[in-house]
Amino acid sequence: MTRDAVPLQFPNPSRSYDPARRGIRFWGYDRTIEVAFFVEEGALAKVEPATATDEAGFLSTFDIHCERFRTVADAVYSQGTRAKQAFSFTLRATDF
Repeated sequence: MTRDAVPLQFPNPSRSYDPARRGIRFWGYDRTIEVAFFVEEGALAKVEPATATDEAGFLSTFDIHCERFRTVADAVYSQGTRAKQAFSFTLRATDF
């Protein structure tokens, strides 16, 4: 599957904290296809080194830097769909 140059859309501001994986989940849309993203703790800390390492801290960092996470998510998705047609992606510190 080759993806056109249409960026992902993020009409749903929902995000949630995953205590087992210690990070944030959020979703974007490629036309009508839902794409799941997970932001690792290390990525949150790289974007905001003063992030409190609890649910409130992770959510706050995500909210403050939401556009940056979405921009990186779009870039990671664009690379990944060309390679493997996946619809779930993890954003790591190395992506920032």
